[in-house]
Amino acid sequence: MQRQQQILIVDDDAEIRNLLRDYLQQNSYRTLAVSDGRGMRHALDKSQIDLIVLDLMLPGEDGLSLCRNLRAHSNIPVIMLTARGEETDRIIGLEMGADDYLPKPFNPRELLARIKGVLRRVHSFPSSAISNEVKQIHFADWTLEVFARQLISPDGVIVPLSGSEYRLLRVFLDHPNRVLNRDYLLDMTRGKEALPFDRSVDVQVGRLRRRLGDTGKEAMLIQTVRGEGYVLTAQVEQET
Repeated sequence: MQRQQQILIVDDDAEIRNLLRDYLQQNSYRTLAVSDGRGMRHALDKSQIDLIVLDLMLPGEDGLSLCRNLRAHSNIPVIMLTARGEETDRIIGLEMGADDYLPKPFNPRELLARIKGVLRRVHSFPSSAISNEVKQIHFADWTLEVFARQLISPDGVIVPLSGSEYRLLRVFLDHPNRVLNRDYLLDMTRGKEALPFDRSVDVQVGRLRRRLGDTGKEAMLIQTVRGEGYVLTAQVEQET
C-alpha cells in the first residue's frame, strides 16, 4: 500500500494554518501545521515530511533563513508563500532554495496544484534519457551520486542541492555540450506549472553555478549563449 504523503505547513497565521490543514487532508494528504521555525525543526526531527509550505514572513527566524538552513542538509521540496508577491521576494526565495512560490492571497486549489506539480517533478526523476541503473555521473572532476542526490566536489566535499537544483543539473548532464533554451529548461524542470515569460530558470542557473563554484563574468562550466540559452561544457561519464 502506498504511503500517504505528508505536508508540513509553516505559517504564523492560525486561520491559514487551519484552512490549509483541513483542505489538504480533504485531498488525501497527511498534514502537520506549525507557527514558526522551532516548530518546523521539531516536525522534521519527528516525522517524515514530503513537502514544506513555508511562509516568508515569520516571527523570529524568517522563511528565507529557514529555507537556506534546510538546504544545508536536506532536499525536501519547499513552496514559499510570499505576502506581497513582489518579484524580488520570489527571486530571493528561489535563490535560498525554494522549489516554487505562491503570492498571498491565494486560492487553496492553486496551492494544491502547485504541491502536486512539485511532488510529481520530484518523483519523475531520473529522466528516461539517463538509465535508472546509473549510480554516479562524473563531469569536470565533480560527481553526482544519483540515488542519494548528492553532489560531490573535486575536493570530496558534499554540496547540498535543492530538488530544483538537482533536476536542473540532471537536465544539463543529460544534454552536455548542447545549447538548451530557457523554454526547454522550464518545461523539463517545472512542466505545466511554468508561466509565460517565467525568468526563474535564470535564477536557478545562477544558484547551480554557485554550487559548482562557476561564478563571475567568465563562467566556464555552464555558459550563457546570448539570445539562445545555456550550455554545459563538460565531458559527462556515467557509472553503473
